[in-house]
Amino acid sequence: MRLTNYKTNNPVFSGFFWDDNNKSQSKMSVRGIFFKSLLCIIVIAGITAYIWKINEEGTPVKWFTLGGMLAAIIISVIISVRHHWAYFLVPLYTIAKGCFLGGFSAFAHKNYPELPYQAIGVTIVTFFVMLVLYQTQIIVVTKKLKSVIITAAASIFVVYLISWILSFFGIKSYIWGTSWFAIVFNCIAAIVASFALLLDFDYIERYKNKAPKSKEWLATWGLLATLIWLYVEILRFMQKLAIRF
Repeated sequence: MRLTNYKTNNPVFSGFFWDDNNKSQSKMSVRGIFFKSLLCIIVIAGITAYIWKINEEGTPVKWFTLGGMLAAIIISVIISVRHHWAYFLVPLYTIAKGCFLGGFSAFAHKNYPELPYQAIGVTIVTFFVMLVLYQTQIIVVTKKLKSVIITAAASIFVVYLISWILSFFGIKSYIWGTSWFAIVFNCIAAIVASFALLLDFDYIERYKNKAPKSKEWLATWGLLATLIWLYVEILRFMQKLAIRF
């Protein structure tokens, strides 16, 4: 059975991820993915802390958020087309995401100093909870579950895209406010993001020691994308609750 027959909500784990996996003697390993991911997370944390600092000193950080977001999108598109460049593009993606998260978190840190730290804590706990649920097979990643997660994630991204486009015409979507609808939407998005981790775990488990060593950077990219999505949804959810209550 071809590996490309499998699908996931994460664009990083598309068919090209596993193509030609017999051409390299050195294979992808969980340890390699772990250390690469840890290094990228440390870099993101450092950049975020720096942006928090300059924001507190009065420097506007709006452009860090916008620039980091656009740069991350462009780099992601390039990686999707030129996956052999991942070994140097993923570090650039890490820097871009650090700028985005730094600017995004700076507002919350300035107005609600404890929220970013709480969101980071919840993200870490969620990651390990989902990992335990996967490893103990309390939740089994079946074909039906994959379809549900993929559909839910795609729907959420479409809603975000439409809302972003409408904002250019001065139309503010309900998902950006602090209404109960917006809060529930954020909560659902965070749940879907946490379940997306199961798909990433499943793919790594299936193809560890099979895919080429260079593909560890793509796996790292996938995990970072999911974790950052989860953190953003959690922070937005907590921020809306703090504003409302």
